[in-house]
Order: sequence, then C-alpha cells, then structure tokens
Amino acid sequence: METMTSPAVQAHPAHDFLPLNGTDYLEFYVGNAKQSAYYYQAAFGFELVAYAGPETGLRDRASYVLQQNKIRLVLTTSLLPDSDITRHVAQHGDGVKVMALWVDDARKSFEETTKRGAKPAFEPYTIEDEHGSVTMAGIYTYGETIHTFVERRNYSGPFLPGFVAKSSGIPQGAPVGLQVVDHCVGNVGWGEMNQWVKFYEDVMGFKLLITFDDDDISTEYSALMSKVVSNGNGFVKFPINEPAEGKKKSQIEEYLDFYHAPGVQHMALVTNDIRTTVTELRRRGVEFLQVPATYYDDLLERVGHIDEDLDSIRDLNLLVDRDEEGYLLQIFTKPVEDRPTVFYEIIQRKGAKSFGKGNFKALFEAIEREQALRGNL
Repeated sequence: METMTSPAVQAHPAHDFLPLNGTDYLEFYVGNAKQSAYYYQAAFGFELVAYAGPETGLRDRASYVLQQNKIRLVLTTSLLPDSDITRHVAQHGDGVKVMALWVDDARKSFEETTKRGAKPAFEPYTIEDEHGSVTMAGIYTYGETIHTFVERRNYSGPFLPGFVAKSSGIPQGAPVGLQVVDHCVGNVGWGEMNQWVKFYEDVMGFKLLITFDDDDISTEYSALMSKVVSNGNGFVKFPINEPAEGKKKSQIEEYLDFYHAPGVQHMALVTNDIRTTVTELRRRGVEFLQVPATYYDDLLERVGHIDEDLDSIRDLNLLVDRDEEGYLLQIFTKPVEDRPTVFYEIIQRKGAKSFGKGNFKALFEAIEREQALRGNL
C-alpha cells in the first residue's frame, strides 16, 4: 500500500547538514564515448560543450560533456585495456558511475557524510585554471556508484578545470526541451531497499517521501517494491527499487542479471511541454514503451480534467496520473543500451508531486512485454 509523507518544502531547512542545490552532472562509463556523445546529441538533442582527453593532457581516458538547459551528462571511456573504467564497462555495460551533487561546501559535505558512516570514494581536493577553482569529494552509494560533491565558487569555465570548450557540427534541429533532472532511480538487490533508505536518511539527511509495496507495483507475473527519499529542499530525489516475489522474473531482477550489481536504472528528465518533447524525440529515433489502447478508455474518469486533448495524449502514448496537488504526464523510453539496463523517463509536472502510481500497472505490463521479447521474463 502506498504511503506518503508531507511534501518537502523548497528551502534549506536550518537543521540540514547536507544542503544540496541539485544535480550537477551524471557521469557514464561507456565503451565508446565519442559515439555515445553523438547518440545523445542526435537522439536527445544535447549539445556538446566540453572535452578532456589526450589532447588536453589526459592519458588514460576521454570525456565528453553534454548539456541541455540544466541537465549535464559526462560520457567517459578508457584509453587503456586494464583500467577501472574498462573493467566497469566489461562488467556492467554502459552505465552511470557518478551522480554528482552541487553543493556550497564540498569539504564539509564529505566530512558530514563520512562521519555518519559513508564510505569515502576520494578525499576533497581542489583543481583550478584561469576560469577559477572547483573543489570536489566523493562517497560511495549502492553498488559501485559514487556521489561526487561539486563546489563551484564563481567558476566560469565550460565544465571543470582540465576540460576545454568543444562543440560539434551535428545539426541541432528543433529543440527537444528537456530542462532538469527530476529524479534518479536505483535498483538494489533482494532485501536491500531499506538498508539504502536508511543510508540516505542517516548519512545524507534525506527524508522518506513515499513508499510503494508489491500490491502497488505488481502484475500477474512479477512485482517490485520502492521507496522514495528526498533531500530537505526537494531538489534531489532518489527512488530505490528492490525485487519482490512473483511467478516470473521482475524488471528489477532482469536489470541486476545484466548490470551484475545494484545501480542506476533510469533518470527522469523534466520538460515543460511533453507533447512537443516526445514528438521531437520520436522524430529523432528515440523508442518508447507502448501501453495498450485500452489504457485511454477511462483515462479522464480516472484522472479528471486535463488541459491536453485526449487524442494527442493517446497518439503519443503518454501516461497521465493525478495526486492531491495536480497531475503529471510521463513516458518511458526503451533501454538505451544493448543490455536491458539504463532507460529514461520524460515527465511534465502540472502540480503533482508524486511518481505516477496510477500508471504502475500499465507501465509494468509494457516492460514485461519487452522482457518476454528478450526471453527474460
């Protein structure tokens, strides 16, 4: 049964020992960063803004920085056969290594979290160039994933010291309109969800926002459980999923089988006009999960009045849900890797603070159809 706490307020609470300003960037370890960068530019409308590699003095890796409004992706590949990046990609496939968090004080963020039990990934250090300085520190979360605390004090460079501005000649086409990261979802193993919820509560000062049990997220064949944690101002939200007992393999089990560890399952990206965004993404070749036409038969009875006309919602296969504060529209891509691991959610919030509980069954069944095609159900 779903349970929800009171909504987070949009301010740094006085007792917040880890004030966060939002997501600074998401870094993927990938097999071929140049080709991945091309994909995100051509398919999702990101712009190449910075680069670091052999030409800038790096001998072991190359990184491409892509940006769209307040969303920043870093795609990193190894130049060596035996590096940690190479091993990471061999084990997990292309996946999220770093969820970087924008902070005012990276050293204090590191001290506050490690003294509460966080495993250090790297000690605070400062890098600088002619554009200013940036201080960074890192801690581990689930699996091999890292939270990097990024402190930018009036830094004016394209990304970080050591990176140079870079653009590409890829035609941009119509704007896609993705604005900011809404939330990042993690998949963890059997019985591990509460452990990681407690980690975010005790170590990072997050609050439990909402709980979904296997009655909320289940079909005839499979189920999962999920809890959502949020920082004090609500800028950073992390749903955490674990498998639940079912007749067949759940999407979480499939992810764990192919990623071979807990990790980031999907990122939800905000748009202010989901119909325009999804139309453009489809034109660019992005593939989305499909829900059956019957989903729309009683949609308006379930969610009430919406501003958008039903025909356009149906034509784009968008999902709609409502809570006490408004409604949301959402859609989910198919996995963007050959392994059925990482995918994206596109979301437009029109007042709603929730996560689309009313769509869980239709979404879960759509995922199961894809699992069955892969022979993994």
